[in-house]
Amino acid sequence: MATTNKLLTFVKEPTQKMSTNAYTILLVDDEPDILAFVGYNLKKEGYRVFLANDGHEAIILARKHRPHLIILDVMMPGMDGIETCQQLRQIPELSETIIAFLTARSEDYSQLAGFGAGGDDYIAKPIKPALLVSRVKALLRRYDHGKPGTEDVVHAGDIRIDRERYVVWHGDRETDLPRKEFELFALLVSKPLKVFTREEIFSKIWGNEVIVGDRTIDVHIRKLREKIGQNYIRTVKGVGYKFVP
Repeated sequence: MATTNKLLTFVKEPTQKMSTNAYTILLVDDEPDILAFVGYNLKKEGYRVFLANDGHEAIILARKHRPHLIILDVMMPGMDGIETCQQLRQIPELSETIIAFLTARSEDYSQLAGFGAGGDDYIAKPIKPALLVSRVKALLRRYDHGKPGTEDVVHAGDIRIDRERYVVWHGDRETDLPRKEFELFALLVSKPLKVFTREEIFSKIWGNEVIVGDRTIDVHIRKLREKIGQNYIRTVKGVGYKFVP
């Protein structure tokens, strides 16, 4: 997966920003050099960082420290990152923990497996320290997402979504969307590059509502592309759709 400098961020209005030293990060990798390099750069930013060499140690440390973010390597001996993520997602007290895979593997099936296991994002390595820190900051902004009393505005590249006012901006242009189109677009933007299956989209957007025809999602996607642009929403054949900033 190619890295991009158009990152997802959540902006709180009014801002209620936690300092970096209020966040705990668990870094999991079987390569000592990666642990040292990434750990150093995160600690330099003021984060509280714990290191684990494998999946089993990661689960123990995660239970003990309840990190806000876990950065997890995919290719590890014994219990790989996918299985580790699955087990972490079964721990109730870690339900709000963000899990990002740090990996050199960029194949679509690897990303699908990671998201299917409960991962929130993919970070490709090697990665420059400044970009890594930016990605971590963007991910941690999600942790405070949804707290009452704040207006929720989502930024992804040159797309901006105001969830309370049901307004979408593409650059400086404001675009009005019908409710279902807005909710569908906001869902896709909430996790850039994550492939949302058709079943997942139906469940989250329409729920138990009566759907007329099997191509309801396709029609809404086509209308969104006409209004927002053709390149933001990608079709993954046989699976679903994803937002690409």
